[in-house]
Amino acid sequence: MEKENNKDKMFEKYTWTIKDFSKLGSHKLFSQKFSIDDHLWRILIFPKGLNNMNHLSIYLDGGASVGNLAEGWKKFINFKLALINQINHKMTKTRETEHQFDAKNIDWGFSQFIPLDELHNPKNGFIVNDTCIIEVEILVSKLKQENEVDKPDNKIKDILTKHIDKPLPKETFTTFGETLDLKGLGKIEQHFFPLLEQVCSKHPSLLNSQKKRTLEYVEWAFTALGRVLHFLKTKMVKDMDEDACNHLQILWEELETFKFDLTWLEPHVQSALNMKNYKERSVEVKKLKENVSSLEMETKMLEEKMIETKVNLEIARRELTKISEGFVEYNLDDGLAYGG
Repeated sequence: MEKENNKDKMFEKYTWTIKDFSKLGSHKLFSQKFSIDDHLWRILIFPKGLNNMNHLSIYLDGGASVGNLAEGWKKFINFKLALINQINHKMTKTRETEHQFDAKNIDWGFSQFIPLDELHNPKNGFIVNDTCIIEVEILVSKLKQENEVDKPDNKIKDILTKHIDKPLPKETFTTFGETLDLKGLGKIEQHFFPLLEQVCSKHPSLLNSQKKRTLEYVEWAFTALGRVLHFLKTKMVKDMDEDACNHLQILWEELETFKFDLTWLEPHVQSALNMKNYKERSVEVKKLKENVSSLEMETKMLEEKMIETKVNLEIARRELTKISEGFVEYNLDDGLAYGG
């Protein structure tokens, strides 16, 4: 375990080596507990996928000491989860997020971290000698924690309360086999909120379409919307390779299931999806432009050479005319005998 501390931040990396991975019988597995900032954490995985999603699911769990949490305990955490590639470290799969943990929201992570067939393919390097390695890097910003976690609920919650006729009922649902008391929209990643606030203000139908839905459903719906908006906000044209396009297509198809009016968003998504073809065509156009430029340069050189050759030809003609004056040509094969 690695640590790096200063007055305002605390960093820790914990590595979990899982041996005999193929022999795991459990659908849910915790790492050993590790401590940071006087709190116990664990890594939680679903090696056979969560809810039959056919993906490895990885989470950071803050509930290792949930029974001993002080009243009102909360902690804002920025963290990375990494699935180590043991053949080529540059191919390690890393996902980063942030979350405010409290007694009601003790775990956070990624349900679709990597497809199981990709994980188990021996050529990919994620499982070597039946061993899988997962790391978590945690950064606790004490200043951010003090300045942000005690702020009033985010504006998106106020917008939802304002636009939905009746307050959404208090819901309980099961996550990772534990019953959680869900209040607000705590499961929506915080960096989605500014994007959601902006589009909800411009497109009130997004809120109206979620009337009479359960809080759990609204949470899923706006998380799906936030993922697409965040993707479009953070990606650049150069990033849109085949994998990125496939990922965006999956996010878009998931979002469409929530029946939002997305006519305003669809052109942006389709434009992004077309960027792969644009990039391929752009490469072809660039090559052709370079070829045309090269031929134009070659043509210019040939034209200059032709002009020089014409000048030399004219000079040669004049010299020939001058030297030919009074010159009598003989047949060199004639004899030199004189006539008698």
